[in-house]
Amino acid sequence: MDQSVIKKEPIGEGKYIYVSPHHTFGTDAVLLSHFARPRKNDKAVDLGTGCGIIAFLMLRDGKCQSSYGVDISDEAIELAKKTKEEYNFNGFTPVLSDLKDLKGKVPFGSNTLVTCNPPYKAPQAGLKNPDSVKSVARHEVECTLEDIIAVGAKLLQTGGRFCMCQRPERLAEMMSLMRKYKVEPKRLRLVCKCVGASPWLVLVEGRRCGNTALSIEPTLYVEDGNGNFSDEMIQIYGSYKEAYL
Repeated sequence: MDQSVIKKEPIGEGKYIYVSPHHTFGTDAVLLSHFARPRKNDKAVDLGTGCGIIAFLMLRDGKCQSSYGVDISDEAIELAKKTKEEYNFNGFTPVLSDLKDLKGKVPFGSNTLVTCNPPYKAPQAGLKNPDSVKSVARHEVECTLEDIIAVGAKLLQTGGRFCMCQRPERLAEMMSLMRKYKVEPKRLRLVCKCVGASPWLVLVEGRRCGNTALSIEPTLYVEDGNGNFSDEMIQIYGSYKEAYL
């Protein structure tokens, strides 16, 4: 990995995360971390962890006990290891692996929370980036949406929660696959740029072997009527809002 392109991004409370042009993070990852509502005793797994932002945000606030971060990219795992070592994120365990070959590397059937900010584009949707690393991050090149949900279900204990974000046009597909693998959709929230705009992101929580009952939460608006970040967005960004808002 070219050390000259690595940089630090602040995540609040005096902590930083290492990122690269291939593995950085955006609003969707921050929103998913917040939506997941991690609990102090949660044993979490973040699939396709990239630079590890979702896991590190949850661990930073002491909102989960531990988290595995799984990624197929050597570069991503090296970044996550660097952050872990420098900022003492001892509850984080980086795992270099294809998620379809995860058995024996991460405990199955015993985790309470699985998160995933997946590639949004289906294999044949749009032009692929010629940069192979970026292509894997954005298109279902190495795994499909079904692969992600199938392994997420195996990782969870009964009653465990699976939280994912995705583009709204793939919502029906995502919820159908969740039910196929006995992860019952329980919470759904749409994210819009502003009032009157179409949603650009959907956040969904499913529960392993849960009962049928879906709660639709109020729409999250990123901006207020003046083009500034909404009060809720400022609250979500929390202690590191000054760095980004």
